[in-house]
Amino acid sequence: MAFRPLGDRVLVKRVEEEEKTKGGIIIPDTAKEKPQEGEVISVGPGARDDSGKIQPLDVKKGDKILFGKWSGTEIKLDGADLLIMKESDILGVLEA
Repeated sequence: MAFRPLGDRVLVKRVEEEEKTKGGIIIPDTAKEKPQEGEVISVGPGARDDSGKIQPLDVKKGDKILFGKWSGTEIKLDGADLLIMKESDILGVLEA
């Protein structure tokens, strides 16, 4: 199913956390924190300014991002757990 966010919203897939620590200890699901890093799957066209002109977003599909701990709305789309959030919830883009 295709999904396109509206306005300045962004569709994000969380990056999975490691199952083991560097020392080899397996972390159970109940002890893991949700990662605050993700990959942009889809972006909306942008928000409108006071004059009605659309301001394009700074992020694009494929960007690796950091976002706030409680940011976004969790959804399930085609069996995948995703987040929808506003661009203002994104803290920054990770560059290689």
